[in-house]
Amino acid sequence: MSTSNLPAQSLPVFRLPVADPDFVQNPYPLLAELRDSMPVFFDPDMNRVVLTRYADISAVLRDKRFGRSALHRYSRDELGWPPPDPAQAHFDAFNGNHLLDSEPPKHTRLRSLVGLAFTPRRVEGLQTRIEAILAGQLRGLGQGELGQGGPFDLVADYAEPLPVTVIAELLGVPEEHRALLRPWSAAIVRLYEPSAGPQAQAEAERAVLEFSALLRDLSQQRRRQPQDDLITAFVQAEEANGQGERDRLSEQELIDTCILLLNAGHEASVNGLAAGVLALLRNREHWDALVEAAPREDSLPIFRRATEELLRFDTPLPMFERIVLEPLELHGAALKPGDRVSLLYSSGNRDPLKFTEPDALNLGRDPNPHLTFGLGIHYCLGAPLARLELALSLRALCRALPGLRLVNPDEPGQYTGGFVIRGLARLDVSG
Repeated sequence: MSTSNLPAQSLPVFRLPVADPDFVQNPYPLLAELRDSMPVFFDPDMNRVVLTRYADISAVLRDKRFGRSALHRYSRDELGWPPPDPAQAHFDAFNGNHLLDSEPPKHTRLRSLVGLAFTPRRVEGLQTRIEAILAGQLRGLGQGELGQGGPFDLVADYAEPLPVTVIAELLGVPEEHRALLRPWSAAIVRLYEPSAGPQAQAEAERAVLEFSALLRDLSQQRRRQPQDDLITAFVQAEEANGQGERDRLSEQELIDTCILLLNAGHEASVNGLAAGVLALLRNREHWDALVEAAPREDSLPIFRRATEELLRFDTPLPMFERIVLEPLELHGAALKPGDRVSLLYSSGNRDPLKFTEPDALNLGRDPNPHLTFGLGIHYCLGAPLARLELALSLRALCRALPGLRLVNPDEPGQYTGGFVIRGLARLDVSG
């Protein structure tokens, strides 16, 4: 990481308490203070400039002088970065090879090829299957030890199973391997937290290796015996590369793309749904309004709009970063290639300069240009799938359990220890 102290010389210094459980539980009061008094600051612990206002975050996301990677232009020595850590070599290789952390021209090529297979038509075609999966999950919540209307953990018993099942079916991962996907995803994304230690590093490295081995076997099988799944579509996706040749994903690019789809889509869907239901149950009039609308066949647009507001109101991926690609000035701070800028999506999504009454839940908010899926060339490719899963999950829950309530309204649930990826550890509810 760059060790430049130039930002610290020209910006106020503040240490964002990303590992403080109280901050992770409710970051919004502090973020509001920072937007007012210190909208741009330098965090010496993370060694990053931090942006809190919507306009600044939006501008950086659209500015080609910032990227997700800088190693396509510079060596680590030129950037002043330390050598790569051999203890996470496979994790780093995964990050350096997938769509999210690449830059043009590689990003353009990968996004084009992945887009050939991961089409809006393919995603929208999943609606019937998603509804069937949800119906099965909801039947299970009224049986056995849980008892009819009895308490259950919304996170583990409802929010988590759907995205894993959908992405596993979409990719073509056999059922006997699916129980491994959620632990692998959790281990990999844990290493994105600034406070991650050696144990998280070892677990992420192992998860990348094990997941890669499974996907390598599956991709080789699909080359021999194609099936109607996304791995086959990635194997077969090709296009002209402008030089009279056909371009395809390499095996490693295919593997890393599949891991990315699981991690990014799964974490956003699980955390977005759990936090969204918590917000609705704390604002009961909004839950009741959705319950009233849910039985109608034409109600999905209402739930799609509600989903957008819930993703804005409590952002499941609160903090992203960009890396400076060329010398520039940002709010008076002279930045050089390799410097990092943290973008607080969760703060931008509550910015009163962009949203009217941003701390109020407004399910009819329209337009709702939240930052949750990013902006610019790195706008989330999986956003349509996440949106569909969330809207259908919420509608099915409202239909099946209209009387849903928090078991412990005063202490409904604790958020996990992370702030880069923030979600409830559990949420006890009863029907």
